[in-house]
Amino acid sequence: MKILRSDVKHGVVTVMPEVLDDFWVLYNIVEKGDKVYARTSREIRMSERYDRPEKGKRVSVTLGITVENVTWDNSMNRLRIHGIICDAPEEVGAGSHHTINVSLNRPLKIIKERWMKHHLDQLRRAAEHKVPPVIVIAIDDEGYCIGILRGFGVEIRAEEHITLPGKSRSDDRRRVLQELFKSAAKTVEEIWSERETPIVILGLGYVKDYFMKYLEKKPELKRRVIDVKSVNSTGRAGIYEALRSGILGKALKHMRVMRETDSVEELLRRLGKDRRDVAYGMEDVQKACIFGAIEKLLLTDSRLRGASDEERRALEDLMRKVEEKGGEVIIVSAEHEAGAKLSSLGGVAALLRFPVE
Repeated sequence: MKILRSDVKHGVVTVMPEVLDDFWVLYNIVEKGDKVYARTSREIRMSERYDRPEKGKRVSVTLGITVENVTWDNSMNRLRIHGIICDAPEEVGAGSHHTINVSLNRPLKIIKERWMKHHLDQLRRAAEHKVPPVIVIAIDDEGYCIGILRGFGVEIRAEEHITLPGKSRSDDRRRVLQELFKSAAKTVEEIWSERETPIVILGLGYVKDYFMKYLEKKPELKRRVIDVKSVNSTGRAGIYEALRSGILGKALKHMRVMRETDSVEELLRRLGKDRRDVAYGMEDVQKACIFGAIEKLLLTDSRLRGASDEERRALEDLMRKVEEKGGEVIIVSAEHEAGAKLSSLGGVAALLRFPVE
């Protein structure tokens, strides 16, 4: 993310998304009531008669809209901002609805009445960390699962399951494993060709090491492997285990999903030990905030985005007070496992500096 202009005093920040993960950042920053300006296309009627469609002409214009809602489709990598036109050329006029499709490498001006610290922190991290997505493959004697680890979580791209013959049928075992390796390597290569990203291999037992040796037939792929690690689970569960345990840290030390997972797992560890330096649920978290006890406030993006106007004001007031008292606000994506766990606790929780009765 490039920050082209930052005038927080007057509420104006202009950015330019450069990678798809920047869309997730903007999805959590742009909110109802903000004003957003971007280059977009709009149909203009050339006359007052509407009975002939050819009278309309689609032109490229710069529009400002007052945001009503933001939608993000991570499967199609599409971010759309819908609102009411508040600033436009005379031939377009104001007052009607319009949707801006956010594009990579095109400026987007965002105007807020108040920029909160966690908004600016997300922009800063997006601007500083140039870590690409990572391909992760978990492979073992039951099959493989391949995912792409992005800033917003794990996108599972392919899975294959096998039944490996018994040890007494060594020739058949060898043949099935070779077919598995061939299929896995071909799939990884197809995904990797979309964008040449680092690769991490995970696995239970010896199969991952044999697969690494098989990749000698694909030297270009093998050069992209930055780590090989053992896990205790198979398939996609192995990928999630690697996230929880931190063994992907070498590849993902700067990625937001790792930070969120660590925070949620710490919350669950404290709850499991019946410690009192945690709080969850809006009422208990607000009480902890009154005492200045919150070290980290954890809030799911879905809880924030799905809130009513009254609840949103309460959440924003809570975040502002936490930041004023030196706490950290972490917005957790509901797209990955840690976010789902936090959602089961109501979508809002806190790690405390000290116990609060």
